[in-house]
Parts: sequence; C-alpha cells; structure tokens
Amino acid sequence: MNPIYHQAKFLISAAKLSQTPPDDGLEIAFAGRSNAGKSSALNTLCQQKALARTSKTPGRTQLLNFFSVDEQRRLVDLPGYGFAKVSEKVKLQWQGALAEYLENRLSLRGVILLMDVRHPLKEFDRQMLEWSHQIGRPVHILLTKADKLGRGAAANSLQRVQREISQFGEGVSVQLFSALKRQGIDQAHLLLDEWFELDTNP
Repeated sequence: MNPIYHQAKFLISAAKLSQTPPDDGLEIAFAGRSNAGKSSALNTLCQQKALARTSKTPGRTQLLNFFSVDEQRRLVDLPGYGFAKVSEKVKLQWQGALAEYLENRLSLRGVILLMDVRHPLKEFDRQMLEWSHQIGRPVHILLTKADKLGRGAAANSLQRVQREISQFGEGVSVQLFSALKRQGIDQAHLLLDEWFELDTNP
C-alpha cells in the first residue's frame, strides 16, 4: 500500500458544485447505493477507522465529501442513493448534484463504483455506468461484502458482472472486495495508484 492513502484526511463537504474545492489536480470518486459499503471500503483502503463515516442507517451520505490524499490528489465520497428515507425532492437534489459533479468536474480521473456482490447491477448502478461512459471516465467496480458468499457463488457473481459490463469495453473493470476480510485491497490500490499517476516502482 502506498503510504499516501494512510495520510488521507477530511477536507470539505459540498451540497453543490460551486462549494467544492478548486477543480485542479486529480480526483477519484466513490459511488454506490446507500447499503453498498462505500464508507467501509474508503476506510479500509486508507487504513483508517473513521475517515468516512459509517452508519447502520443507509443514506447518511447526503453531500459530496472530499478527502485530501496530498496537495494534488483527492478522494470523493459521493451521495449514497437508493435506501435513504428522505423525500423525493431531496433525492432529486442529490441526483442533480451527482450528475453535475460527474459531467463537469475536470479533475475527475475515474469512478470506483461499489455494489453488494449479492445484488449487483441495480438501476442506479447501471445509470452510473451510463453516465461515466458518456463522459469518458473509467469505472472500476468493487463487488463488496464478498465474504457474505461462498467462493463459488462470489465467482459466479463476478463472472456475471464481467459479462454485462463487456459492452463498455476497457473503460469498466471489476473485482471482488471485502472490507471485513480485507480481500481485494492490493488490487484496488494498484488501480488507485494508476489513476492517481503515482510511481509504483520501488
């Protein structure tokens, strides 16, 4: 693991694009349904227990949350979507902020899309894939909670997703991931290093 991830710290929360940090450097955004384990994945990848707030109540992430990795690199926790007990008006506001960020953020290098391995490719997941494809940003899917399935079932889920995302070509990739069992961390770090243009040579 590159030590810079352990240095990640909270920078700012934004309800809309105008409140975000200056649009320079490189950003990697984390997106996913509210119960996909997004905060747990962020914490695990940065080896921190409370970098991103986890909650037993899905949908607590209602803002664009920015975390600085260094002066030129940021991780962005995008609003969770799908299970939040809020009004349709608020959900539309979240979706609007999400779309505005994805379509207009020049520093966005790629999207880490988290899906529960037991329930992948829901409507929101497909929408995120379409959005990212339209704006020409790569997507890497983390099939989270892989520990909840046996090895064979997890492999079947992975193969199914691989088949369905093949329409997007090389712009979309996928792997199994478990924050609890620390599965898939090295593979995810290699991708983050590549997108952040970090020198991974010893």
